[in-house]
Amino acid sequence: MTTVPTQPDLADGPAEVVKGRSLWHDAWRRFRRKKMAMISLAVIVVYVIVALLVATGLLAGDWNEEVGPRYQAPSADHWFGTDIFGRSTLRMTLYSAKTSLTVALFASVISICIGVPMGAMAGYFGGKVDEFIVWLYSVLASIPGLLLILAFAFVLRDVTVFGYSLQGMPAIYLALGLTGWVYLCRLIRGEVMKHRSRDYVTAARSYGCSQKRIILKHIVPNVTHLILIDFSLRFVGYIHAEVILSYLGLGPVKDPSWGKMIDAAKLELQRGHWWELTAATLAIFFISVALNIASDALRDALDPKLKT
Repeated sequence: MTTVPTQPDLADGPAEVVKGRSLWHDAWRRFRRKKMAMISLAVIVVYVIVALLVATGLLAGDWNEEVGPRYQAPSADHWFGTDIFGRSTLRMTLYSAKTSLTVALFASVISICIGVPMGAMAGYFGGKVDEFIVWLYSVLASIPGLLLILAFAFVLRDVTVFGYSLQGMPAIYLALGLTGWVYLCRLIRGEVMKHRSRDYVTAARSYGCSQKRIILKHIVPNVTHLILIDFSLRFVGYIHAEVILSYLGLGPVKDPSWGKMIDAAKLELQRGHWWELTAATLAIFFISVALNIASDALRDALDPKLKT
């Protein structure tokens, strides 16, 4: 006797719909499985909160005020002692976090605003557009990065735009952003060249979508994970670049910086005053390690090849 498969009884109610996970939800699920990545994320959040407290003026005290005798060693009152002017080293370290994170954020945004559109145009249109953009970033890539940044920072510090001087932090934003887009442009160009011949792009063309809409609405969202990964990897590099520029005297004029702290403390080591250099170095170390670990975990979480 042949058994006929029975159909589901619609009277019992609609069938249960199983919802799938989005790319971002799946990436977050894999990211939070890594304990070190979550610890690093917590460290980054602490730095961001400190920077926001400084920017909003909610952090008590002025970093430039005298709080004790000169060169006071670390104690219960001042955990990292005082500098040559009797200022709190801990307070300067916290205020410097705002400087470094702000510079890294603005520089990253500038490099993304340049690298993504140029890479997308080069990869999608090809031809003369691609040749010009490849020539442009090849020229910039042939110049040593640090020398190029120093040149931009030195030139821009004397420039005035609409009555506003670029000296100090704006010069660093532009110097880092105008020189840091090359790798991202090259990366986006290669990915767009892969995507422009895929079925969903062909379907968009058949529906009459403009080239601008295809690039912005269809292709760029599919390479967003690469932008985020590059942002996280380049962020720590911009922090280090700001420290170097500040150390060389090309950084912020009025705001504190870890680079300026290291520069001020380098001559004090012979006298046994080690705490200012130690405070700045530890601050750079913890944010650098946290960003590197979080960036690696983010790259693994967003890499489609690792998705199971």
